[in-house]
Amino acid sequence: MKVLVFSAKDFEIPYLEQANNKKHKLTFVKYALSSETAMKAAGYNAISIFSADEACLITIEKLKDFGVKYITLRSVGYDNVSLRTASRLNIRVANVPAYSPYAIAEHAVSLLLTLNRKIITSNQRIKKFNFDINHLVGFDLNNKTIGIIGTGKIGSVMTKIMHGFGCRLLGYDIEENNELVTKYNMRYTTLESLCKNADIISLHVPLNTETHQLINEDLIYQMKRGVIIINTARGSVINTEDVIKGLKNRRIGALGIDVYENEKGVFFNDYSYNIPDDDLLITLNAMPNVLITGHHAFLTEEALTNIAETTIYNLDCWASKKETENELTEVD
Repeated sequence: MKVLVFSAKDFEIPYLEQANNKKHKLTFVKYALSSETAMKAAGYNAISIFSADEACLITIEKLKDFGVKYITLRSVGYDNVSLRTASRLNIRVANVPAYSPYAIAEHAVSLLLTLNRKIITSNQRIKKFNFDINHLVGFDLNNKTIGIIGTGKIGSVMTKIMHGFGCRLLGYDIEENNELVTKYNMRYTTLESLCKNADIISLHVPLNTETHQLINEDLIYQMKRGVIIINTARGSVINTEDVIKGLKNRRIGALGIDVYENEKGVFFNDYSYNIPDDDLLITLNAMPNVLITGHHAFLTEEALTNIAETTIYNLDCWASKKETENELTEVD
């Protein structure tokens, strides 16, 4: 199968090539898929896209005109793909449903620990041979209450890790996981009650109409003062303006994010010599109690291996006229 890989990153190409083992003809391009770049897919049977690519209605219609029959995502989330349009045009779409929940959950814990124990500030002092430890006070995670919003694969791993720290666990999800209740003493509750009682809130939900800007001013007002919020899910799960307001009035004690609602076109690129014209991002980046990483929670050897292998597996299935269990439909 002839495949055009959009948004190809240097770090992932070796993994994809190894998984492919010359079965398919892969062409790697660094630019993202959009309605403007869709024409580059002319002559290809399939394309592979990442979370920053845009497979909207117009783009998919163009892909259809150019002969593309398959779209395989190198990600779990697929909110950047119009499945309705793909279904209507008989373009099959598949994702990587679980490349490594451990990578994401462990990164979320890293953000939490770094913020709580003032690791970056401490290290910056040491680099200047300043060994003063004033204003570096954190708190024990043991016996603290952590609210986990979204208890799927990643949220379940987060639950297990935080249980190991001795935390009290509150969960919120449309579907309860009885195993988490039994093994880790998680208590499912309402979203409002979780926010009222949690010292730490970690977000692990997909982006959809119900979760879009879920963390907003109304919900923030119900949170325990000084709460730490961690978001490794999707940027638009939080309302950035409202969160900044919460940070300024100190209702939110700290914020750790690997995702940002306006990250498209910014993350995965070097803007060190041309700062993005984004006041919200600039404000967040200037705050000492905010830690931002550039959507790299997934970046582990294990995750990259699984992403590559599943991506090639999806292509193998289609090339053999078989169905892949990772296929996405409009009802998903």
